[in-house]
Amino acid sequence: MLVRIVKLTFKSGCIDDFKQIFEASKVGIRNFEGCQFLELYQDKKDATVFFTYSFWKHETHLNAYRDSDFFKTVWAKTKPLFADKPAAWSVNKLDSLP
Repeated sequence: MLVRIVKLTFKSGCIDDFKQIFEASKVGIRNFEGCQFLELYQDKKDATVFFTYSFWKHETHLNAYRDSDFFKTVWAKTKPLFADKPAAWSVNKLDSLP
């Protein structure tokens, strides 16, 4: 399993726009083949900073999602809202305690 963490920083006037885009697309992301889990976080100190946290069965599933028309459509709506370049990490989960 691959865990994907993405940090997104938005222009202060674009937070609600991003939340609407995420609300409209979250089910499509979660239901994309290979996606097993999806969460969205907002920084407690800086409301313009968000993180997505998702689990993918395999890197090929994540890559298929990133190459999909669905992702390209969502990204085209989201990209103009950024105040800073997104940062992303693909990591392996080593341990978890429920």
